[in-house]
Amino acid sequence: AFLSQYPSPMEKHVTAVETVEEKTDLATGIIYRRRIATCQNVIPEILRKVTTFREIYYNSSISQVSVLKVPNIYLEEESWLNMQNRNMAMKTHCLTWTQYASLSEESVFRESLENPNWTDFTQKGRISVTGAGLLNCVLEAFARSFLKQGVKKGIKIMETLLQEQCG
Repeated sequence: AFLSQYPSPMEKHVTAVETVEEKTDLATGIIYRRRIATCQNVIPEILRKVTTFREIYYNSSISQVSVLKVPNIYLEEESWLNMQNRNMAMKTHCLTWTQYASLSEESVFRESLENPNWTDFTQKGRISVTGAGLLNCVLEAFARSFLKQGVKKGIKIMETLLQEQCG
């Protein structure tokens, strides 16, 4: 179950998702998908205005650049769906600002050992910002807070979709 129409009232920051690769391993039956998501830039306007990053050009000069003033952020999501083992793994990372920030997330959905009608969900994320001086910590804290909210929202969306499909 996933949102196939964007924008969606369930996830307003995602404006489009394009599947760029999909294949099934005939030996294992595992379905692999690679998708690119277009998301609205959610960084507060004040941080966009005050944050500049150092750019070093080929002639060794240093320039201050405000790279946060973009309307969209692009994420790449890879997923592996194994219907036989009843699990799905997902890895997502940010394609925007890769020279300044690293943002990645790994999620696993699997059948619960406690009850086969339940799903165990685990998620890990990593955030690192460089090049913004003292604001590195502020940007990392904002990203961490936004991702924590996203986890809660993602669980709520999944529960809603499952309720709609399974009753």
